[in-house]
Amino acid sequence: CLDLEGKLHEFGSSWKTSDCNDCSCSRNGIQCCTSYATPVDYDTEKCESIFNKETCSYKVVEKHDHSKECPVHTWVG
Repeated sequence: CLDLEGKLHEFGSSWKTSDCNDCSCSRNGIQCCTSYATPVDYDTEKCESIFNKETCSYKVVEKHDHSKECPVHTWVG
């Protein structure tokens, strides 16, 4: 399989992309999906979500004080 970055992957192999997707190669081609959950149900007036590309995860914090985390009621992904 040839990925979007021009790298060749063997059938049956799997890898994580630089944009946090989990991919696998089969004789049918490449399949990729996100490797992280996205917060969707939290107080957007008071809080904001911040994506950490190194850990491939979101953190939801108060807009005016990033040291305070906000509760998230629903995640999708």
